[in-house]
Amino acid sequence: MSTDEWINTVVSALMFSSAAVFVVTYHLMAPWRSTPMGWHLMLFAGAIGGLGAYTVAIAIVGQDGFGAAALRYARALFLLVMVGLMVQRTVMVIRVQRHDSKDDDE
Repeated sequence: MSTDEWINTVVSALMFSSAAVFVVTYHLMAPWRSTPMGWHLMLFAGAIGGLGAYTVAIAIVGQDGFGAAALRYARALFLLVMVGLMVQRTVMVIRVQRHDSKDDDE
């Protein structure tokens, strides 16, 4: 692998590791299942960590073959989860801002 590929792989491994630490810590220390924001944080961290893991795995497996195709499907799934989370994040912002503007009117 070239230097840029090594850097990309190492940084992706760091991203996966930091996301995994967050997911485990948040799972053990917070009641994340009880709020939409908790679910959002957990799923977003999982998806970001998954993308990091994908980059490491594709560097190991290579760009060709069944394994690479399966990893690309997994990457597409992670990205779809992130699309849904961005929609959820937008809806949460709109709801909070509408609620705040109603409080300002009173």
